Amino acid sequence: MREATFTPASGSGLELLDPALHRVVQKTGASVGAVYLLPPGDTVLRMAVLTGIPPQIVAPWAEVKPGAPVPVAEAVRERRVVWISSREEMARLYPRPALVLPYHFATAAAPITTGDTDRGGLVLIWPGSHPPQLSEHERAAIDVFCRHTGLLLWQAADRGRPVLPGPEPRVLPTPRPYTPCPGEAMAAADFAERLPEGCLALDPEGRISFITAAAAELVGADIPDLLGALPWEALPWLDDPLFEDRYRSAVISRQATSFTARRPPDHWLSFQLHPDASGISIRITPAPTGRAENAPKAQYAASSTPANRARYFFYLLHLAATLTEAVGVQDVVDQVPRQIMPAFGVQALALMTAEEGRLRIIGHRGYHTELTDRFDAAPLTSHTPAARVLATGIPAFYSTFEDLQSAYPSATLQDDMAAWAFLPLTVSGRTVGSMVLAYDRPHPFATEERAILTSLAGLVAQSLERARLYDAQYQLAHSLQAALLPRALPSVPGLEPAARYLPTTHGVNIGGDFYDLIRLDGTNAAATIGDVQGHNVNAAALMGQVRTAVHATAGASPGEVLARTNRLLTDLDPGLFTSCVYIHLDLEHHRARLATAGHPPPLLRHPDGHTEVLDLSPGTVLGIDPGADYTTSEIALPPGTVLALYTDGLVETPGVDIEDAIADLAEHLAQAPGKTAEALADNLVRHATQYAPRNDDIALLVIQVQ
Repeated sequence: MREATFTPASGSGLELLDPALHRVVQKTGASVGAVYLLPPGDTVLRMAVLTGIPPQIVAPWAEVKPGAPVPVAEAVRERRVVWISSREEMARLYPRPALVLPYHFATAAAPITTGDTDRGGLVLIWPGSHPPQLSEHERAAIDVFCRHTGLLLWQAADRGRPVLPGPEPRVLPTPRPYTPCPGEAMAAADFAERLPEGCLALDPEGRISFITAAAAELVGADIPDLLGALPWEALPWLDDPLFEDRYRSAVISRQATSFTARRPPDHWLSFQLHPDASGISIRITPAPTGRAENAPKAQYAASSTPANRARYFFYLLHLAATLTEAVGVQDVVDQVPRQIMPAFGVQALALMTAEEGRLRIIGHRGYHTELTDRFDAAPLTSHTPAARVLATGIPAFYSTFEDLQSAYPSATLQDDMAAWAFLPLTVSGRTVGSMVLAYDRPHPFATEERAILTSLAGLVAQSLERARLYDAQYQLAHSLQAALLPRALPSVPGLEPAARYLPTTHGVNIGGDFYDLIRLDGTNAAATIGDVQGHNVNAAALMGQVRTAVHATAGASPGEVLARTNRLLTDLDPGLFTSCVYIHLDLEHHRARLATAGHPPPLLRHPDGHTEVLDLSPGTVLGIDPGADYTTSEIALPPGTVLALYTDGLVETPGVDIEDAIADLAEHLAQAPGKTAEALADNLVRHATQYAPRNDDIALLVIQVQ
């Protein structure tokens, strides 16, 4: 059996994780196990240790951003076990991985944490025959692994020797319950040779580790040429996505499968695959004459077929699925190197776009910053391959440095690479940039590989164009919204205010959240916060009108301020309603009067730290009933008191009752260590956003009475 060659970086300590991963795989009966690590200061989960599956199958997920729509990211993000029991559930909840791996399997992902620190995640895969639910025994084994591994990682980091992922996952061999002696192995080989059909075995990496003479005769090749090779590399007529798809299905689902193929010119063969943890046994027999239903429609001649056609299609499909979920330019720049470099054996990559007559490098990996700085902002008229490709829209491939120097005699070797592909980024007939792929060895670019790489660049270009449009719209929307909010809070003697506004992390729509602090005179001020229904230009416009109305009536009693604003909104009849809290602050007498129009209640922290949710008469939201009345309440504001006003984005979490969330926020404010309004505001926002993604804008106004 050929052993995996991937090893961790020297001194990474990944071998410390081996026994625990073997143990949890054995105790849960899983067929595949993987450990992801989140190194200190990093923002990407990196696959560190793997067992039960070839690394090339899971290479698209070797690096995962915590916000990615995949099970391990969600498990770490939400600090819970994520369980996917079937292919249908995977397709419903995680369409991207389901599109690339449409096989029958079940999977669980769990977070590895210590205290408030996220350290990584565990992924386990079972055959599709697994029951619909995790058993208590399996959950207990996962829990033990995560707790013990978290403790191990914490101890290693505390000693100054953190366990770090290597450049590639460390691949553990599958333990064998029994190793036959040489005599038994020979008897097994003789047994297989006596069978009338052909037999071959694939090792865990998919390479041929054993083949009988009958099988070699059926596939039309010599045994020495087959041993150690991938079937679709050694037999070009098997290099089709269908065949490797059946192989992947067997590896992941651990269920028997089969396909029929034609060996040129007209020999039809049936392949039956029987997988287990140690590899795949394949039975080969002649098939009835005539193309079977699952045979491919086209056959490929050995002279024109690259060895990696099926793998290329697999990675192209995954790249396409990944880029559909990339939102902004930075998302595209982050994802492209992660997907392309391991898939195509690329050692360096650079993305460039045309901006103001120059070629700007917007992302790179594998190149030193000093080198990219040297080439960044080169004129589009410069005599370089990247500029030439952008000008002509025609890709250029250089298999050796001599080829590059032949086309550009003045070229000098600056990146220690040996082969390059310069690909145009073309959208709707316009070339908007170029992508450079560099290889550390001479690389013959076969005709079909050139076509695939050019298509790949087209996918990247389309995603970049969408992302640039999104970024422009996003910037415009949120600049408009920021212009409608106060640029700075006024200085009010006796008050220390702090405000935070966090737009939702997705979408380009404009929210209607607002806040304000109004200085009335030397000893009086007013504070308000509100939320206009909707996320569009109409909501933003109405938000500006509400702020203006509140300013115009500020100084009247809180109930009257809300009543007048309400009458204005009902006269305007915008079709939107607004929640709002208005507070009059009497700093001379240390009192506050409040009224609310259907808004979440303010929090009041007393000087001794005791915190309460203010019980106010809720009132009707603004813009519905022109005759609505708003009750004014009064509270004491001794020095050291803290008021926290917020919009519902700070407390709304899917699956959590909003009253429970408000109570939790009040409890956190009571214990928050910050002594200034700024520190308290940061603390409250961090508490509300660290465990769950927010689906709404957040506005927060913290006022500390001095």
